[in-house]
Amino acid sequence: MRSIVQRLGALSLLVVFSFALVACGNKEADQRKAFATFLQTRVLDKPGIRVPALSAEEKASFGDYAQHYAVITDFNEGMNKSEGQPMTQIIAKGGLRSVSDLVSRRDDIKAAKDGLAGLRTALDQQTTTADAAHAQLKQPDDLKQVYDKAYEKTVTVPSTTFKEVFPALDTMFDSALAVGSYIEQNKSKIQISGSTVSVTDPAVQTELNKRLQQLNSQSTAIKAAQQKLQMVVRGA
Repeated sequence: MRSIVQRLGALSLLVVFSFALVACGNKEADQRKAFATFLQTRVLDKPGIRVPALSAEEKASFGDYAQHYAVITDFNEGMNKSEGQPMTQIIAKGGLRSVSDLVSRRDDIKAAKDGLAGLRTALDQQTTTADAAHAQLKQPDDLKQVYDKAYEKTVTVPSTTFKEVFPALDTMFDSALAVGSYIEQNKSKIQISGSTVSVTDPAVQTELNKRLQQLNSQSTAIKAAQQKLQMVVRGA
């Protein structure tokens, strides 16, 4: 027969174990609350896209949920490195300041157009990776509601908006190359001196004006897409 001491000892172990479970449960709840509060106040409540780096203290307070935040930070860091900076370089390389650029800088325009394909592929891959990681996350409903909103704001919306710039740029580069080729083909009838363009053939002048007007309208579309992207990023 077990002694009363043995029984009390077993009971005390059960009590300690029970307390340990409660303590563990509270720890997860505290981590979840801290993470949800961070997402709400530091990401959702801020204008534009804000993805602040976590301090060592914040990582510790979030526990395993810090890895959930890494899905967002990894995407944004990758997007800035693979798309944001190269896109600025592509726009600068393919920028046109005069009609003469359409002829003298055709290689730059072609290189800028080719560079877009790589950017688009990289963005698609990064978005797919982030979406797959997001889908695998296991989160209680209260956290999931906040996290999904933060994910949409910092991953889905910028990715979708960024992609809207690609078609406009691609079309503009195609038109610029076509106009450059047209000028080259009719160089005996088209004289360019600085910002002045002289055309001796009325039919060629009409066609050239048509192409240049189309190119200008496409430039306007690009500016609109860029402004939309800036509004998403800056929140203004």
